[in-house]
Amino acid sequence: MALRAAGRQSLVDTVVEQLRAQLAEGEWAVGDRIPTEHELAEQLGVGRNTVREAVRVLVHAGLLASRQGNGTFVRSAADPAAVLRGMRHAGVLDVLELRVALEAEAARLAAVRRDEADLRTLRHALAELHEQGDRAADADLALHLGIVEATHNAAFTEVYRFFSTQVHETLVASLGDQEMPPIDLAAHAALIDAIESGDPAAAERAARAVLQVPIDVVTALITR
Repeated sequence: MALRAAGRQSLVDTVVEQLRAQLAEGEWAVGDRIPTEHELAEQLGVGRNTVREAVRVLVHAGLLASRQGNGTFVRSAADPAAVLRGMRHAGVLDVLELRVALEAEAARLAAVRRDEADLRTLRHALAELHEQGDRAADADLALHLGIVEATHNAAFTEVYRFFSTQVHETLVASLGDQEMPPIDLAAHAALIDAIESGDPAAAERAARAVLQVPIDVVTALITR
């Protein structure tokens, strides 16, 4: 069924809601591969770029998973939109404090459980962050997600993936605000070093240090 033409962003939102509805109605089961971008674009009467952006939103939301070279698969039919809408009322400081709780423990576990493949992934993510610069939200999130995945705790990873939508939105907003500090590349490097060294206490301290500066800045902005 074709969608009525509209402004680009509203059209992406409309496609997101259409795909959410199809997932909720069970059109595709968990584990199924959804139609290709081309097929969805034809079905919905929109451009492939619009479909690509909508699918990316649903990947961030934890409903879909993109596998390089294999397509996009249904990760969950349970729509987290209601929870995410509630989280959007949380302030930047709220999100930063929750990140500390999650990421400090993730770093501690990763230092104990990481394997050589995890370390290669983390080193690559760190290199990407350095290459893209100290205001690259996507690269920063990819590195922290890599740390969470190095815990080898499936429940932890799923919780963080779910939460990562709000983390990404907060990062984009914060890094676009010149009053907020840029990403501390040296602190991130120290965090990866601590995980690689296998020192859980040092890794936890390093994870807290990464977020302490933005927490201090936000606290000062709120109270001034």
